[in-house]
Amino acid sequence: MTSMASLLADPTPGLLRAAPIEVHRHTMGRDSLLRYLQIKVHHLIQDQEWDSIRVVGCYERAAVVSRYEKTGKLFNIERPTATVHGRDLIVQAFPGADYVRHYALIIATYLAMTGRPADTVTYEPPGQEKCRTALDSLDLDLDGDLVIVGWGLQHLVPEDGVWTQGPGYAWQRADVAGRRVVYLGFLHSIWGDVAGRVVARLADLGARDVVYVGKVGSLTPDVEPNAWLATGNVSLLRGALVSWDDFFGDFAAAQGGVRTGLHVSSPSILLEDRDWLAQHSPSYTFVDPEIGPMGAAARNAGIGFGYLHVISNNLAARYPADLSNERHNDVLRRRADLIHRIRTIITGRLTGSPLGDNR
Repeated sequence: MTSMASLLADPTPGLLRAAPIEVHRHTMGRDSLLRYLQIKVHHLIQDQEWDSIRVVGCYERAAVVSRYEKTGKLFNIERPTATVHGRDLIVQAFPGADYVRHYALIIATYLAMTGRPADTVTYEPPGQEKCRTALDSLDLDLDGDLVIVGWGLQHLVPEDGVWTQGPGYAWQRADVAGRRVVYLGFLHSIWGDVAGRVVARLADLGARDVVYVGKVGSLTPDVEPNAWLATGNVSLLRGALVSWDDFFGDFAAAQGGVRTGLHVSSPSILLEDRDWLAQHSPSYTFVDPEIGPMGAAARNAGIGFGYLHVISNNLAARYPADLSNERHNDVLRRRADLIHRIRTIITGRLTGSPLGDNR
């Protein structure tokens, strides 16, 4: 474990300052953006001021856990933790370059929006070796399995399934249409490049295909959130297009209620301002942080990959539902219907059965 003395040493090689974004330029709008930040920022930052706040890549659950961690879910419930050292605060996020930067931007922007100094926030991108070894504890016995990873898994697994706990994750196995399927969920975030390393690790362990179920934002203004699914096999990743062997082929895109198009991999929601939107729309259709890194990792490993996501928000137009109110009852109800549709499509893909338009 990294020592506290080394974390606080200044200057540190690779230490970067997190500048708050221009709030008036962001696609979420000020009110929604502030609500989004308030449910993300550690309570120690919201409750008091610090001489310095440093975000580092370190998975440390023995530190101070945020009281704003998610409830009522099985997975993706853990937020970055914090360690107090006098008037200095170390914020520990799961090791990933995108996630560490994203969380530092969250903190700096929150402080600026609440009238507090934001120049106290720095972050230290974790090195490649640290990021890679952070997933060494993921250990499953796979033999050509399809691994379904991501969001809403409790609604995808068989009703009598039992989760087996691992360090920071849980999984269960089932037989679906004669195919061995493993459902894998993480307690911590697998944001951005972390998700790509998850796919690489699963390939090393023997997975033949990986399907990612999650949420994307729409860059097309007429797409209502929580009413459609998204799929595809091309993403813009760090300025270059990446494609992969799509697990779904043309199957998912042919189903009712499913949209397809070019995807953009964005390292942080905070960077998706109006200029970013103008640069990517209308050429691109969807955005999220994980799909591109996962597709690239699958291609490099020679395995199949596919995504089937709920369209959860719209960057190009204002709708009542956005990323700041995802726990509202109407949103949960509509997403439950879409998760059922995802399960039906995955089963249909495995059985080779055509599905009707159940939109």
